[in-house]
Amino acid sequence: QVQLVESGGGLVQPGGSLSVSCAASGSISTINSMGWYRQVPGKQRESVAVIRSGGITNYADSVKGRFTISRDNAKNTVFLQMNSLKPEDTAVYYCNLEVGRTILVNYWGKGTPVTVSS
Repeated sequence: QVQLVESGGGLVQPGGSLSVSCAASGSISTINSMGWYRQVPGKQRESVAVIRSGGITNYADSVKGRFTISRDNAKNTVFLQMNSLKPEDTAVYYCNLEVGRTILVNYWGKGTPVTVSS
């Protein structure tokens, strides 16, 4: 059983900063990537930032230069530092873990809300 426990998030004013973290535990095989996705009501979940094995990162165009993803491999924890937040960043942020070699399995956290508002 794999569990993803997210922490952080909350309410922040536009232009502010916030960080979220996600710790993975349980029977974890080869980790391909860890990442953050977000979703607002009525819209599809979208990728925000992903960090792959070897440290390769990918960001959504909308967050490039403002968000930074990092990972503590020893603790199977992924972090997302969000700076210069905008109201359009408001969403529920979900942690994702992809594991496996020939068969890929994705795990999701329960989500943590981020609200950017004055």
